[in-house]
Amino acid sequence: MIKGLAIATVWVLDQDRAKEFYTEKLGLEVRTDMTMGEGGMRWLTVGAADQPDVVLTLMVPGPPAMDPESAEAMKKLVSKGILGAGVLATDDIHGDYEKLKARGVQFLQEPQERPYGTEAIFRDDSGNWFSFTQARKGDLDLDKDWAC
Repeated sequence: MIKGLAIATVWVLDQDRAKEFYTEKLGLEVRTDMTMGEGGMRWLTVGAADQPDVVLTLMVPGPPAMDPESAEAMKKLVSKGILGAGVLATDDIHGDYEKLKARGVQFLQEPQERPYGTEAIFRDDSGNWFSFTQARKGDLDLDKDWAC
């Protein structure tokens, strides 16, 4: 049976820039950075230090995952900021918002109260947007209820 989510793909336009953004600006750690197979596909994964069993793989659209036409379409969608990549959880939305903003993270929305907690929205260096959320105490457990 399925035990949970282990790897989620975030489509990026440049893996070196994405690696810098996700580690230096967001504070995630590199889990894997290697070249695989004859085609030289780069397998780059990052994750939060407190969540060792879940990683984001930062992939440039293209083979072997998709044909060239689909890859170009995906790159256009990413660069236009159409794709939401997920929810990143925090326990200090206001403090972490200020830290990330000071590191150059582009926020589309300042922290705002929502029924589920406090949420800010930011974009990565490729254009993907993320919800950055602190769950309301007692109302929602992001780890349990959202299984992120």
